Amino acid sequence: MERLAIHTRLKPGMEDTYDSEHATIPAELEAAMREHGVRSWRIFRDGLDLFHFVEVDDYAVLQEALRDHPADQAWQKQMNRLLDGEFDKDSSGLKLVWEMT
Repeated sequence: MERLAIHTRLKPGMEDTYDSEHATIPAELEAAMREHGVRSWRIFRDGLDLFHFVEVDDYAVLQEALRDHPADQAWQKQMNRLLDGEFDKDSSGLKLVWEMT
């Protein structure tokens, strides 16, 4: 299993919109993510900064599976309008510096 931390940033003034639109995600998208190995995906927000914590069997496999998936394409279009820069689906994420287990 892979654990990734990914950083994205909102455009100023989009905080409430992002929070409300992320209250639920489309069922078809959630099913596709689970089908392709997502065990959990948490998003923490600090002001405009978003920190995604992802647990997935294989992130590269997930990204390939979702690349042309209609539910993911629609979701990315909806979310990217709120972001300061698009979500980099090929990102390897933030570097882990320290961990206490």
